[in-house]
Formats: sequence, C-alpha cells, structure tokens
Amino acid sequence: MLTKHEKELIAKIWDKMIPVASDIGAECLLRMMTTFPGTKTYFAHLDIRPGSPHLRSHGKKIVLAIAECSKDISSMMVTLAPLQTLHAYKLRIDPCNFKLLCHCILVTLAAHMGDEFNPVAHAAMDKYLSAFAAVLAEKYR
Repeated sequence: MLTKHEKELIAKIWDKMIPVASDIGAECLLRMMTTFPGTKTYFAHLDIRPGSPHLRSHGKKIVLAIAECSKDISSMMVTLAPLQTLHAYKLRIDPCNFKLLCHCILVTLAAHMGDEFNPVAHAAMDKYLSAFAAVLAEKYR
C-alpha cells in the first residue's frame, strides 16, 4: 500500500505533530463538527467550543493514536484493536465518520504545514489515513 519512502514521510510528519497534538487534534475535531454537524451527536456530553479542554483532550488522543500507528504501519491492526472495539461496540460510532475525520485531518495538516505538505506528502497521508479509517471500521463487518 505504501512505499518505504511514503512510510518514512508519514512517520516524520506525525513525529512533528506530537508536540502540538492538542492543537492539531482539536482543530480537526472542530473542523469535522462544523463541516459535518451530524458528527456532533457523538460528543453531546462534551464541551465542544473552540479551545475547550474536552476538545483539546480528545483531539490529542486522536493525534497520538495516529502518530503511534505511523511508527509501524504494518502492525496497525494490532495497535488499533482496542480502539476498534471501543468505537464499534461501546461508543457505536458510525464508521462513515472515520472517513470524515480523516478528510478534516488532511485539510488541517495542509493548513499547518504549508509547502511542506506537497503533493507527495498529501498522497501518502491520504493513503495512510484511508487505511487508518478502514482498520478502525473493521469490527463493523
């Protein structure tokens, strides 16, 4: 699915995002909830105003999970197994929302990285995030 170069590029990008995980994650979530208002239903119990501690905390968890998987993409299924179960059986998140979030992550990365997020990086990240969303949705099948 991904070349060695693409895997290295993805790991490098996510390594840079770790120090700003709360900011990036919160922006992705806010972008998703603004663009796709139906996704707010899963966060009704949280304060989802811009900059809220809930939004920043959950956003950070998302970015750190994506960054962790980027370190060893070949074991993504194992790394994400607990999150698959949580989202499918306990939270009952519609798996379509994973794709929506991944799109918002791409937009956020492009906004923050500027020229560094060139077409090669964009294509590699799109493939990676598509795989990430597919793996999260695996328990729904």
